[in-house]
Amino acid sequence: MDILYLLVPMSVFAMLGILGVFAWALRAGQFDEIDVVGEQILAASDAMPGAAFDPDQGPAEQATEESAGTARHRHRSPS
Repeated sequence: MDILYLLVPMSVFAMLGILGVFAWALRAGQFDEIDVVGEQILAASDAMPGAAFDPDQGPAEQATEESAGTARHRHRSPS
């Protein structure tokens, strides 16, 4: 029974800490436009310029074009 004097305050402090982190995340915009980010990932994989195979290109040229295409999609939209 004496252990409850330790566990109850610890659980209250843990709950307050979790709520504090959640409130910080809400104010920092961590949960803004969650669906948009997922759609950007899907759209980026569907429309990759330079991803098509060209038999006239060497492997190095094709890799350069693919990396340039993926670098363009890595930038996040300004909030």
